[in-house]
Amino acid sequence: MENEKFIFCLEAIPDIDSSNTTEVVKVLEDMAVRQGIASIYKACDTIESLEESLNILLYEDHNFKDYEIIYLIMPGEANTILLNDYYYSIEEIAELFEGKMKGKVIHFGNKKILDLTDEESQYFLDVTGARAISGYGSKLSEISSTSTIDRIFFSLYQENDDLTEVVEMMFQKHFSLCKLLDFRLYY
Repeated sequence: MENEKFIFCLEAIPDIDSSNTTEVVKVLEDMAVRQGIASIYKACDTIESLEESLNILLYEDHNFKDYEIIYLIMPGEANTILLNDYYYSIEEIAELFEGKMKGKVIHFGNKKILDLTDEESQYFLDVTGARAISGYGSKLSEISSTSTIDRIFFSLYQENDDLTEVVEMMFQKHFSLCKLLDFRLYY
């Protein structure tokens, strides 16, 4: 597929030296087999390992332009991520990604709430260069967005570059789930 959009997934885990396979890895592997969506997965347990993974992708992977979705599976409170017992604000994340995400969609799984004001979302987009940021306004631990609505979002985005149309289709076809998790797109 010529216009395929790859996913670069960064998941926060307690210890990157553990050899446990997470639900996220299983879902990404299944998406590759069943839906033909290619991805790269990296685990991180500190802000340094997050930054290192991003730098390897940016500066050593010659296919970086093909990775249109940066998929972040990280716990945290509203508009923060939690790594190694420290909370990083959305502004700190933006500064970490400064100028490096041109044209990318930054998508947060529902392990944290994404509830940005217009000013916060515009700051994030301006600083990172990202095309859009998306996530969920509800953090329901009993429902994983990774195995449900994220798959749908990624699949629809493979077929259609217009993010507003993708979100409209998601709400038309999966209204209850989108509403329950409070899917959000800032662009």
